[in-house]
Order: sequence, then C-alpha cells, then structure tokens
Amino acid sequence: MPEPWTGDLVGKMHVNRVTFDDLAKEMNCTKSYVSMILNGARSPASAQDRMYAAYDRVLEKRRKEE
Repeated sequence: MPEPWTGDLVGKMHVNRVTFDDLAKEMNCTKSYVSMILNGARSPASAQDRMYAAYDRVLEKRRKEE
C-alpha cells in the first residue's frame, strides 16, 4: 500500500505537469523505480525527502528557463 505522502506528491506533479520521467532524471534513476516508490512497491529510506527534493529541483529549473 502506498504511503500517504505519495498521493500528495502525485497530485502536485499533476497540477504542475511534472512527469515520472522528469522526477527520475532528477533522481538519477529509472522511471519504473519512481513508479514503484509512488505505487508502494518499494519503500527506500528517505524516499519522501529525496522525491520532494527532486520535484522542487524540476520546478526550479523550469522557472529559470522561463
């Protein structure tokens, strides 16, 4: 079962059009690994912190490009 924080992150990703691929590139991992974490199949240590940090970096890069 997915962690409660994953729903919040997926919702924010949807609103800001951040894809699993965007997150995976920032985290230097595969899109399928990001999917496994967000769907509750994997629960690595500090996943929440790492994923939110990657999400923030994606948004920051987009702001700089504008």
